[in-house]
Amino acid sequence: VQLQASGGGLVQPGGSLRLSCEASERIFSTYAVAWFRQAPGKDREFVATISGRHGNPYYTDSVKGRFTTSKDNTKNTAYLQMNSLKPEDTAVYYCAAGRAILSTRITPGAYAWWGQGTLVTVSS
Repeated sequence: VQLQASGGGLVQPGGSLRLSCEASERIFSTYAVAWFRQAPGKDREFVATISGRHGNPYYTDSVKGRFTTSKDNTKNTAYLQMNSLKPEDTAVYYCAAGRAILSTRITPGAYAWWGQGTLVTVSS
């Protein structure tokens, strides 16, 4: 399985971006899809995930109310809509997919497949 992340770019504070993650196989109806990010000099951190079967989303506290994750199983594509962006959201964003469960959904090790990352820069 290959994941292709796209949609990153430069945006001003308060702006919006939508990231996409396209899978090479029909896996999103079965496996959870997650978004992680890594800022320069920092560890990779969990951002959001959406479960495979029921499509239930879960977010880290810092993005709740601003970011929305979704997916279209027919297109093998997941999305991360990011609104009200802040400079501290600047990072390389990665999508990942795997058989994550409630207790593991925020850990990178729960996801078997990873995209290449797309850079989001929030700056005026």
